[in-house]
Amino acid sequence: MDSKLQIVTGCRDGKSYLKDVFVNPPFRVVPVGQLKKDGGAYLMMTSSSPGILSGDHYYMEVLVEENARLQLLSQSYQRLFNMDDRATQNLTVNMKKNTSFFYVPHPIVPHENSTFVSTNTIYIENDCDFMLGEIITCGRKHHGEVFKYNHFQNKTEVIHNQKVIFKDNVLLRPEIVPLDAMGGLEEFTHQGTLVYLNTKNIKPEDFIEEIFERLSQEKELQFGVSSLQNDGFVVRVLGFGGEQIFNCFQEIQEKIWSYKPQNIS
Repeated sequence: MDSKLQIVTGCRDGKSYLKDVFVNPPFRVVPVGQLKKDGGAYLMMTSSSPGILSGDHYYMEVLVEENARLQLLSQSYQRLFNMDDRATQNLTVNMKKNTSFFYVPHPIVPHENSTFVSTNTIYIENDCDFMLGEIITCGRKHHGEVFKYNHFQNKTEVIHNQKVIFKDNVLLRPEIVPLDAMGGLEEFTHQGTLVYLNTKNIKPEDFIEEIFERLSQEKELQFGVSSLQNDGFVVRVLGFGGEQIFNCFQEIQEKIWSYKPQNIS
């Protein structure tokens, strides 16, 4: 099934809002930021489907108009069901000048024999910041489906002034490259990636130090934090539970979302 979602976020009088939306089943978009006081738009993507099925193709387009800030939320864990073919998902985000787009969804649970390819393309202009998270579980551990999926791939590109400033390609094929082997995940069952980039000339060094100190307090996590050539960083995490990684990513997201640079005279 081909399904499409289109979101346009605008800004009026310093407050961001859902300006326009178009969805096909199973998608819905629900504003959830009624209690927030920061002027940002908070939108939750929901689905009437229990998960992604064989032959599903999701197309998601997001436009963040000038001066708007959008934090996109997911409804729950995303299940990738048993497939005889494959499923795909394409996310395209256009960020106009002086905007923010943060999307840290719940973990993905790939079932046995699932094949999933996801592509994220982010077009970012000046004075923007962007965050994208991804957490992949081992599958349904209590059903004996640890690393029983066929193929999982997630590709991300961030483009600024017609130049690719960040590119990432996560490819997992457990039958070909066993994930529990030396050099893979080894004893760990879950992995997470969190990417942050900005074109606001905000240096990430202070964020990186604070994230390192915070994650060092977590038990049974292995992690690394790397600065990027452009202003940003990537956090890679290995663990044993999706909820633990998700909560850490949510905490990092809220810290950076609420960050206000100090004016220097």
